[in-house]
Amino acid sequence: MAPKKAAAPPPPGCSLDINDPQVQDAAIRIQASYRGHRSRKELKEKGPPRVLENLKDVVLLEGSAAKLECRISAFPDPFIRWSKDNVELKDGPKYRYIFEDPDIVALVVRDGTISDLGKYTISVKNPFGECSDSARLLVEVPAKIEKGPDSTKAKKGSTVNLTAHISGEPAPDVGWAKDGEDIEEDDRLYYNIGSDSTTLTIKKVTPEDAGKYEVFVENSHGMDQSFARVDVI
Repeated sequence: MAPKKAAAPPPPGCSLDINDPQVQDAAIRIQASYRGHRSRKELKEKGPPRVLENLKDVVLLEGSAAKLECRISAFPDPFIRWSKDNVELKDGPKYRYIFEDPDIVALVVRDGTISDLGKYTISVKNPFGECSDSARLLVEVPAKIEKGPDSTKAKKGSTVNLTAHISGEPAPDVGWAKDGEDIEEDDRLYYNIGSDSTTLTIKKVTPEDAGKYEVFVENSHGMDQSFARVDVI
C-alpha cells in the first residue's frame, strides 16, 4: 500500500489564527448576522405587530437630544408613526425616525426645549394588525429669569409692583431680597409666584422702601438673578 501523503500546508494567506483580534471580530460579526437572520425569520412567523420591549420615560436636558426606543415584532415590514400629545411628528431635522435592524425602532428628539415635554406614542401597523405604546419625555431646564423687574420711582403712599418673568423645569425656587437681606413678607410687603412670573408688591410705600431689590431663582440645574432699584419721591 502506498504511503499516505502528508496534508499540504495551506497556501500563503489562507491560514487563520483564532487568537488574531481581526479573526475574532469577524466571527462576532458573522454570529451577529446569523442572529439577525434568525430574528427576522422569527418575526416573519409572528405576523401581527407586537411590542416586545416597551418605551421608557426619558429625561431631556434643555439644548440636548433624547432617544425614545422600543423593540417590536412585525412582519411584513410595518408602517411606523410617531406622535406627541396626539399630533403626528414628521421625520426631519427636529424629529428623526430611527430603524435599528432587525427589531429596534426609535425616535430622536433634537435641540430639546421645554415645549418638547409631553406624551410620545409609537403606532405600528401592518396588514395583519396594529399596536402602540407610549412614554413621556421629561424636559429639565435650568432656572432662568427671562426678563427682570424694571427700576421705578414711586410716590410716598403708593403701591409698587416689581415683576420678573421666570422659567425652569423643575419649577424653580424663588426669593426676593432688599439691599442684600431676604425680604420677610407681611401684609404690606409680599410676593407671589406664578407659572412663569413672580411679582413683589410694596403697599403704602415709605422712604425706607427705597433701595436695591433682587429676585433670584434656582433649581437643580442652575440659578439666576436680576436687580431693580426703587426710588421714593
